[in-house]
Amino acid sequence: MSNVRLVPAPIEMVYDEVTMNAEEFEREYSQMSESDEDPIGQWLKLAKARGDTSESDPVMLNLMVELYRKMEKLEQILTMSTPKRLSLTHLANIESIGFEHFKLTNGMLEAGKRYYGRIEMPIHPKREIAVYFEAIDASLAKITQIHDRDEKEWASYMTARERVMIRQLKGRE
Repeated sequence: MSNVRLVPAPIEMVYDEVTMNAEEFEREYSQMSESDEDPIGQWLKLAKARGDTSESDPVMLNLMVELYRKMEKLEQILTMSTPKRLSLTHLANIESIGFEHFKLTNGMLEAGKRYYGRIEMPIHPKREIAVYFEAIDASLAKITQIHDRDEKEWASYMTARERVMIRQLKGRE
């Protein structure tokens, strides 16, 4: 697979092979969708669609939404009602990413097998994304299923990492 373009991006991921737990993985994947995970984001989208935010400062509105999310997270911690996530057995470091692929630092995958994982995205606001992927070889994987919003954030993060790499290469010349 020499036509896969990857850029360095140090990210952590937890994952497990999709076997008998397939229904549990699918349930968690569905729960991590945009509508279930982010009710304030859904409210904001609806308000924007209705035109209710046309006279609001977009930066201030986004900051207020982020403050609300932080308060919600603090409330979850205080009431010990954090969203329950499945316990995934493998922890791996991703060394590089592409638009549809990623490469692990250590080859722990089995070619042709299907996996489910959660990736902690180093973006603002920080959050986990759920993905299904298939191992191409021991360290290279192809993302087979990802939510639309997560796919956009993955692609923009990949592009940002690519820009950093280009700037570093230009600095060496």
